[in-house]
Amino acid sequence: MADQIQPARPSPMLQLPAPAKLNLFLRIGGRRADGYHELQTLFQLLDYGDTLTFSVCETGKIHVDAGALKIPLEDNLVYRAARLLREKSLHNHHQVPGAHIRLIKNLPHGGGIGGGSSDAATTLLALNYLWQCGLSIDALAELGRQLGADIPVFVRGHTAWAEGVGEKLTPITTVKRHYLVVSPGCEVRTANIFCDPRLTRDSPPITLAALREKLRSEKALSGEKRQVFPGNDCQTLVEHLYPEVRDARVWLEQFAPAQLTGTGGCVFAAFHTACAANTVFARLPDKWRGFIASGVPVSPVHQVLAKLTSSE
Repeated sequence: MADQIQPARPSPMLQLPAPAKLNLFLRIGGRRADGYHELQTLFQLLDYGDTLTFSVCETGKIHVDAGALKIPLEDNLVYRAARLLREKSLHNHHQVPGAHIRLIKNLPHGGGIGGGSSDAATTLLALNYLWQCGLSIDALAELGRQLGADIPVFVRGHTAWAEGVGEKLTPITTVKRHYLVVSPGCEVRTANIFCDPRLTRDSPPITLAALREKLRSEKALSGEKRQVFPGNDCQTLVEHLYPEVRDARVWLEQFAPAQLTGTGGCVFAAFHTACAANTVFARLPDKWRGFIASGVPVSPVHQVLAKLTSSE
């Protein structure tokens, strides 16, 4: 997708996905002076997520219908992203209308799979298109960073190696896998995990070259029972605080290596085929929710917008 999305005649209505992500590993190297943590992670984008519908509102107001999601409007990342983009555009002397936004949630809240961050990123991309703001991907990613550390990866739209607080991104190609993601039904607050003194914060860093070697090793594997990624530093703490997360991981471990994604509470396992993932999914206990998704190198949002811009 081009760095600048500014169609000549945008559609008055637009429906876009907001894909989930997995942290294939997550290492925490220490806490910075500003209170954030130095991270290393591999963001894997998925072809499954929430859905948002956008339409232009000439009143200049921003309306968000989040359905059953009970979050105050001022805390809703979709609303905050739309408002921030509008303020940025007005500051640049670019007159913009408002928007009606409808959010259909498929992803569990507080699951560590980027639901809210992805929703915000899709909002920035969609309204930049509909409002014809003309902001570059770099500018949109910077707006996203102001709202949350995970948002830039969704704005840029590539599966990526990440460092810093998650904002230093290098696109990377991973082996095609089908993931079974299990939600044990608990909402884990990221801030609570990162503030907990029991969190591991001294993992030695790995290099991008070492990661690429691990990916080459994974590509050569033929079975499901090997684990090549270096785990998740949040997993021990999250499982201590939320035993149901541990229970879900242990159940999934019967079939393939399983681990926590992000700060939780979802856990996941990778399979070589969709059939293998579906076989396990069929055995998922009724008390848990889950879904199957394939890893993708480029965000479905960018794929849709690229088709729209190329046809205009």
